[in-house]
Amino acid sequence: MKFIKKFVRDTKAATAIEYGLIAALIAVAAITALSNVGGSVSTTFNKVNTELTTANSK
Repeated sequence: MKFIKKFVRDTKAATAIEYGLIAALIAVAAITALSNVGGSVSTTFNKVNTELTTANSK
């Protein structure tokens, strides 16, 4: 029982949880942003590939 009371009063655990949540939110934002950028870059490379293929076949 003492362990539980000590754990509840300990603010270090709460701070660690808050930092963990902040890190998780940053990770989700980064993954979302990179996913959108990745799709755009993929589209650009496909367009360049198509244009180069067309230019080489002439």
